Amino acid sequence: MKKIVITSLVLATTSLFAGQTSYTEYVQVTKSTPTYERVSTRTPYQECYDERVPVTSYSDNSGNSLTGSGIVGGIVGGVIGHQIGGGHGKDIATAGGAILGTLVGQNAARSDARSYTSTRYEIRRRCETRYTTSASERRFTGYKNVAYYKGRKIVKFSNRQLSSFPVTVTVNF
Repeated sequence: MKKIVITSLVLATTSLFAGQTSYTEYVQVTKSTPTYERVSTRTPYQECYDERVPVTSYSDNSGNSLTGSGIVGGIVGGVIGHQIGGGHGKDIATAGGAILGTLVGQNAARSDARSYTSTRYEIRRRCETRYTTSASERRFTGYKNVAYYKGRKIVKFSNRQLSSFPVTVTVNF
């Protein structure tokens, strides 16, 4: 137990006096070499061609015949309804016969309707973007500046040759 207390006191005391400081020092460049990279250029161009494509059309015969059949059915239903009943009931039977006749006429036209499909071909222009790649060329990117500080190699890249560059040194105590 005494060891733990003593160790804790020693660590607490050292941490109270611990500190850090930083300063800048300049190091001399020992070697500066140009750097390059391989670059190729891609140039876009468009390649177009004509293509024959099928176009399918659908036609429905129910449009006009549905309306016409409904009108004819309504007239026939109204005439038949007018034959039934008498007085005020005759008017109701006529209206009911006209409505029922319209529905029967439209339903008959729907069952008679046929869908027609036709396929024709159209010529459509299609274009695709393609690329040409130029031969790669060697392009200058800057300088690799090498210096040594206390036996450690430090490399700094720049757009010009350097004779020295700053190094920040941090000391912990």
